[in-house]
Amino acid sequence: MLEAYTLFSGSSGNCIFVSDGDTSILIDAGKSQRAIQTALCSLGRGLDKISAIFLTHEHSDHTCGLEVISKTYGIPVHITYPSYSNLVKADTFLSKCAEVHDVIYQVECGNLTIKSFPIPHDSAQNVGYIISNGESTLGIATDMGYVTERIASELSTCHKVIIESNHDIEMVKKGPYPPYLKERILSKNGHLSNEICAKLCVYLAECGIDQITLAHLSRENNTPDLAFDTSKKALDEAGHNVILRVAGPNTIVKAID
Repeated sequence: MLEAYTLFSGSSGNCIFVSDGDTSILIDAGKSQRAIQTALCSLGRGLDKISAIFLTHEHSDHTCGLEVISKTYGIPVHITYPSYSNLVKADTFLSKCAEVHDVIYQVECGNLTIKSFPIPHDSAQNVGYIISNGESTLGIATDMGYVTERIASELSTCHKVIIESNHDIEMVKKGPYPPYLKERILSKNGHLSNEICAKLCVYLAECGIDQITLAHLSRENNTPDLAFDTSKKALDEAGHNVILRVAGPNTIVKAID
């Protein structure tokens, strides 16, 4: 049985735990080793049982724990060439653990198959992941400026998904951020709004997905209730009964039942 938990989610750090009981992996490690280990221990797990770490992209809120984790545990870290070139320095512990791939790649890790797909974001490269154990499939897509046909197609093959619902557009426009930062967030290389996320939720529900976890919420430009209500309303209006959850920044959320 495939299980997944968002350990951390948002601009202060991101990390997702995925396991089939025998093989366990992390998607990103954007918190300290201590914080990630504490979160895993609360689930009865630990970093010593992690088979691999898969990075979405090189921004610090997805990578800041990697060097210490690499030094302590030597866990293989899967990363794309563009992100590697931007992030990893020679003679670091991370450089010794890194397994570098093309943007689109597939890896067999124990009982899990992990496949990447490109996502538009203002990083050297960002990717989402499709993770399968042969019986259940989980899709993960965050930090995306907009939903490409490729993203929609990849996610439509899944049973469950974790997707971004970063901000409310009006909160961004009326908020305290400087103009350049507002422009970045709202751009096609920025983050996904609640409104666009809600449309994606309806599409995915139409494809048969029955569990959706909303992730990477902005602390300044969103609220958990607003993100949830926006997607829930769209799903209800379209007549879809989907299990909908919201991942918090420091609250462990079970993403798969």
